Amino acid sequence: MGAVWRARDEVLERDVAVKELITPPELAGPEQEMFAVRTFREARAAGRLNHPSIVTVYDVFEDAGHPWIVLELVPSRTLGSVVREDGALPPRQVAKIGLQVLNALRAAHHAGVLHRDVKPDNVLLGAYGRAVLTDFGIATLDDESQLTRTGALIGTPAFIAPERAAGGLAMPASDLWSLGATLYFAVEGVSPFHRNSVLATLGAIMFDHPPLRAAGVLAPIIAGLLRKDPALRMTAGEVELRLHSVLSHADSPLDAGPRTEATPTITAVGGLPDAAPAAAAAAAPVPVPARPRPPVRRVAALATAAVVLSGLVTGVVAYATAHPARPTGSPLLAAAAPLPEVTTSVARQPVTHTPTPTHKPASRRSVPDTSRHVSPRKESSGTPRKPGPGSKTKAHKDHGNHPNKPDKHGKPGKKK
Repeated sequence: MGAVWRARDEVLERDVAVKELITPPELAGPEQEMFAVRTFREARAAGRLNHPSIVTVYDVFEDAGHPWIVLELVPSRTLGSVVREDGALPPRQVAKIGLQVLNALRAAHHAGVLHRDVKPDNVLLGAYGRAVLTDFGIATLDDESQLTRTGALIGTPAFIAPERAAGGLAMPASDLWSLGATLYFAVEGVSPFHRNSVLATLGAIMFDHPPLRAAGVLAPIIAGLLRKDPALRMTAGEVELRLHSVLSHADSPLDAGPRTEATPTITAVGGLPDAAPAAAAAAAPVPVPARPRPPVRRVAALATAAVVLSGLVTGVVAYATAHPARPTGSPLLAAAAPLPEVTTSVARQPVTHTPTPTHKPASRRSVPDTSRHVSPRKESSGTPRKPGPGSKTKAHKDHGNHPNKPDKHGKPGKKK
């Protein structure tokens, strides 16, 4: 439908883009004149638009029977060429592009201008992530004459809304449909409705529902824009809110995935002195209580203690009977004093805190506490040191290796 040239405005001394609009060869007579009139009128309407995502129209003139449009020169590549040459784009990058194009359409619709040919090749991708919409209303004919006498559709059939493909009037919702098809192409890498012929393409637009495989978070938005009925189609305001929501969550765990960091585990060691650092106690994990022992064992332990007590009493009575001349005192109490420790040792309740050493009277004999399996040994520190930010040391579990102990091959370890 036209060719774009790079030119120089000698009056303002700036580079511009000049687009030559070529009249379709299918048109003849009055239709060619109508095409020129329509082009001039809509170019002037687009020239009133002032938006950062709309290519500015500087001038329009006629030369050799062809309309010419003087436009802002935007060093860029079209979205269509980027996808065809480099492949589909990530969903959130497409969301940024889509939001800018949507804002351009809203500004144009507010001014009473319809685009009617939103497609990837009319979206320019400039520097610093800028997306610009070009060719407002200058590539199509009157709404009432979308089809030529030969049945060929003027424009880009694969991105035309169903109501327009059926011969209906263009409306703002039609531009939104084309935006949805453009976003589909950008994120999926293929046109949603392009087929081998124009008629097959129009049939796909009217009846097919293209699958969304790579759209990700954009899938609900694109599906809402591609609804066949314009009355049920997602509105521009709703699309804007959803695109902002997608972009606002770009750095959230939903986008980057959950991040896990290794947390050092501090294991309590029996026999530590009472003056252990408070930080180590705070950092140590809370021990999980062991499953309570069955009551049968406790009953058996109590029964054993009763038998021991009975034997002790019998022995004390026999001893007192056989030695009446010895000084009397409290032999029964002296012999039975360790009884609470015997009962405690048999029950062996789980120890959840480091026991505090106690001094027992020398005159009493106590049963050794079998709950302690670690000999008292003062550790250099209760908290393992974490490797510094620049350290090459990797965190690993301690499997009992020691720098001064021989390794598994019998060789002495090296001192660090």
